[in-house]
Amino acid sequence: MTSTTTMRQQGDAELIVGARKGDADAYGELYRRHADAARSAARALTRSRADADDVVSEAFARVLRALQRGGGPEVSFRPYLITAVRNVFYDRVRRSREEPTDDLADDVNLALLDAAGQQEEGALAAAAFATLPERWQLVLWHTEVEGRSAAEVAPLLGLAPNAVAALAYRAREGLRQAYLQAHLREQTAAECRACSANLGAYVRDGLSTRDRRKVEAHLDGCATCRGLVGELASTNTTLRAALLPALLGVPAAAYLGGLGGGGITGWFARLPKAQQVLAGAGATTASVVAAATLAVAALGGGDDAGTASTAPAVTADAPGEGAGTGTGTTVTLSPTTVTTAAASTSAPTTTVS
Repeated sequence: MTSTTTMRQQGDAELIVGARKGDADAYGELYRRHADAARSAARALTRSRADADDVVSEAFARVLRALQRGGGPEVSFRPYLITAVRNVFYDRVRRSREEPTDDLADDVNLALLDAAGQQEEGALAAAAFATLPERWQLVLWHTEVEGRSAAEVAPLLGLAPNAVAALAYRAREGLRQAYLQAHLREQTAAECRACSANLGAYVRDGLSTRDRRKVEAHLDGCATCRGLVGELASTNTTLRAALLPALLGVPAAAYLGGLGGGGITGWFARLPKAQQVLAGAGATTASVVAAATLAVAALGGGDDAGTASTAPAVTADAPGEGAGTGTGTTVTLSPTTVTTAAASTSAPTTTVS
């Protein structure tokens, strides 16, 4: 048996390997590291601490089953776990939902509009994040989304704080480039595409005088590209504001406030019942698409969510598609299989340069 001291010196990737092999102590250490974040996510959604604890227990059980069958995360444990929390919760919402009443029609419409806005806001950031190696995803999640220091993140990666800081720098640069590529795919004007290709270097002040003048001349007349410059200059804000609502389905403050000890509980539960139903449905649609884009295996979506000891029959394909269609990532759970819709034809590499 590995000593507690040695276990706590291991990075998440090493602990994940141990958990796959049935090492309960390794998974116990992953639980110790990430349970508070899972509780914060669950409390942002549920009505009570007891409900939140039930959601967290089931989410950890589902992730463990995925790992033991060879699926689940390789490095980036927390984003995967938060996705599991979200899906366990929405499974419960689907089982207990009621038909909305006419007198709450206005609330229902607002809920749907909010969900649609979250999906649109997070689409490009989520697509960019998905293309990054898992190690980069992990360091960005903890440093940029949650605001952790390099020293706090170091044990999760098994690196020295200085090495974490260097990795975070490379990951941020990788995110900027990936964000640019996602943005380029949305551009139709040739002049915007030409300008966008240089915006990453422009933000870093890395262009020649001649190229800088070309970019600035285009920016003077293009509000779209000017907006992109602002987004590239503040990728941490973009991640925090876009990924958390896309992944969890609640405002960033609800999750981050809980992590900071503020105990913001039950954002979802405080909505009127009819708004819960359609906000839950809308956020599930937006979140499943975004989570698939994030390339984090979604663990919920079936008719029956099961318990912490029984894996449910679930799928998380994009709305309107059947389970197992397309080129999704498959995570095997005993006794069922979970399939997530792929954001692209190939899964992101986990190799870090």
